[in-house]
Amino acid sequence: MTKTKKPEIGVEAEKLILDLAKQGLTSDKIGLALKEKGIGEHEKISEILRKNNIFEDADIKNLTIKVERLKKHIAKNIHDYNTHRALFILEAKLNKLKKYRSKKG
Repeated sequence: MTKTKKPEIGVEAEKLILDLAKQGLTSDKIGLALKEKGIGEHEKISEILRKNNIFEDADIKNLTIKVERLKKHIAKNIHDYNTHRALFILEAKLNKLKKYRSKKG
């Protein structure tokens, strides 16, 4: 049995990936968009984004968005103490994840 290599990604598909990344989509959302357009076999999206210095970790981005949303909520609802606690926990998760990913490489 011979291993088959994935076909080289087309220039059009790579441009599409970069355009979607510039719109703010993460690599997993870009993968779903490519699947909908019928582009199935391609190089890893995260590798393409790293090559072009646009890669952003999806987990960190999603947690950051949640933190910002909670801060906005707390600004309007000062006495919502449950949300204060949830914000502290979420910020701790975010810091742990950033520390782990920086060690991991």
